[in-house]
Amino acid sequence: MCGIVGVIGTAAAAERMLGALRRLEYRGYDSAGLATLVDGRITRRRTEGKLDNLAASLTADALPGMTGIGHTRWATHGAPVERNAHPHATDRVAVVHNGIIENFSELRTELEAAGQVFHSDTDTETVVQLLDLLLKQGMAPEAAAPAALKRLHGAFAMAFLFADRPDLLIAARQGPALAIGWGEGEMFIGNDALALGPLARSIAYLEDGDWVVLTPAGARFMDMDGREVQRARKPLGPAAALVEKGNHRHFMEKELHEHPAALGDTLHQYLDPGARSVVLPTLPFDPVTVPRLTITACGSAYLAGLVGKYWIEQLARIPVEADVASEWRYREPPLAMGGAAILVSQSGETADTLAALKLLQENAQKTLAIVNVPDSSMARLADGAVLTAAGPEVGVASTKAFTAQLMVMACLAIGMGRARGTITADDAARLTAEMLEVPRLAASVLERDREIEALAHEVTRARDVLFLGRGNLFPIAMEGALKLKEISYIHAEGYAAGEMKHGPIALIDDAVPVISLAPSGPLFEKTVSNLQEAAARGGRIMAFTDEAGATVLRRFAERVVVLPTVSPFAAPLLHAIPVQLLAYHVAVLRGTDVDQPRNLAKSVTVE
Repeated sequence: MCGIVGVIGTAAAAERMLGALRRLEYRGYDSAGLATLVDGRITRRRTEGKLDNLAASLTADALPGMTGIGHTRWATHGAPVERNAHPHATDRVAVVHNGIIENFSELRTELEAAGQVFHSDTDTETVVQLLDLLLKQGMAPEAAAPAALKRLHGAFAMAFLFADRPDLLIAARQGPALAIGWGEGEMFIGNDALALGPLARSIAYLEDGDWVVLTPAGARFMDMDGREVQRARKPLGPAAALVEKGNHRHFMEKELHEHPAALGDTLHQYLDPGARSVVLPTLPFDPVTVPRLTITACGSAYLAGLVGKYWIEQLARIPVEADVASEWRYREPPLAMGGAAILVSQSGETADTLAALKLLQENAQKTLAIVNVPDSSMARLADGAVLTAAGPEVGVASTKAFTAQLMVMACLAIGMGRARGTITADDAARLTAEMLEVPRLAASVLERDREIEALAHEVTRARDVLFLGRGNLFPIAMEGALKLKEISYIHAEGYAAGEMKHGPIALIDDAVPVISLAPSGPLFEKTVSNLQEAAARGGRIMAFTDEAGATVLRRFAERVVVLPTVSPFAAPLLHAIPVQLLAYHVAVLRGTDVDQPRNLAKSVTVE
């Protein structure tokens, strides 16, 4: 969600902040703005829509100044129009904010009664008006900021700019991630390393409850009681450099073609190359004795967890509950004594999943995070963390990060099964050998791109699409439907194929494509029966299968795309790729904003 940048620099700030905001576009936004100090006065440029609009505004009317803050806004309170765009400012102070101020209504009533005049519909403006009032009353910025922060309820990452103080920025965090960067005689603020990579040489992350005073000389970190605290400072590596699309039309297309590398790099983190077997990473729980696992996440990460449930129960014979974090944390589920949980997130900053992590720890559950960002909040807060090696993922719709999460789940299932003795050494060796083949086979799936694009031409005119799968391909059917909804804006549903006649079959007619994940295997005949029921009612059957399955499906399916033959265990890893490719091609044909679909954000840092 909202992107935040800040600079105390030795060169003009506006263009540098604009570049940093472009590196944060992946988070999703609907308006943008900058504020700098010009002769000690706060000067702003704000626009609706994309950063190109803000760039055009700066071209028409330059924004000088070497100290400033910037923002890309994903609207929560108030429409995405210029008056609601950040930074919000008075003559004394400007603020940018990621999060939600839950007590904004109460604060606004109090501040208006004190004579403060509001100009927007946002919750954030209560912060700037509160700070303005404290400054009017004679408080210095370094005292006004913590006094205001103590009045706020909710989640926030913030940066404050003060008139007549080109040597000062203040930032604070309660929830969403925020980082501080060090340069040569310069200081920076940003959401993450990707934003700060080309600017800073080293970086430190704020912890919950931190606020920090930045001057050209460095940073002083404090907690909410005003005690100085130390935060680890790390050099920025090459991964923080600017990510480019290369020859690809979109970041999503580039990232789809990085599936093989992400799968291979992730697998080799959990592989003993000599024995060619999976080695369990250090876990915060004993897989031999753990009575029950809870897997919780949001969006595609939840669907990866749902596949993990199938695999872990099948191989390790551990009971597993999988649920979306926003539901799990509020339904007060009973938890087993000595139980453990796996939390999945690309960014490691997903608000509902972070809240679930904290609740699990409060209930004496050991927590393991599967994340793509090693310095993320989730990686630091969980009792243990395992990493996906997907690299930076800029497209809002998760692609390679999803299959990398699946690979980690597969490795955990194999490793825990072997530790518990529920699979033999020969079983583990066979499954590991299958995983070693997956990156090569993923590249083979990508070679079917033209066939999948042809299929997309048939889907792009549909109003509704049904995805069907059975067993561990049911979550992949849900992933296909989610991707299609996210980026093409076509209504789609993912269903367990056996459930079709319990309701969804009522939707079937000759205008509804039925996308089936139907490789040969133990559930193939049952899936074929379900598809024939749909075909008998005019459904347009389009199937992803293997060579053996294609022989049967070609008898009645409108289109069949043949994928490499793999075991039922490995099937989710390969079938995830064509459903994502299909969604991509449909979106391109429909002319939607593939990398930044409307209303969506990459990292959902508010509930």
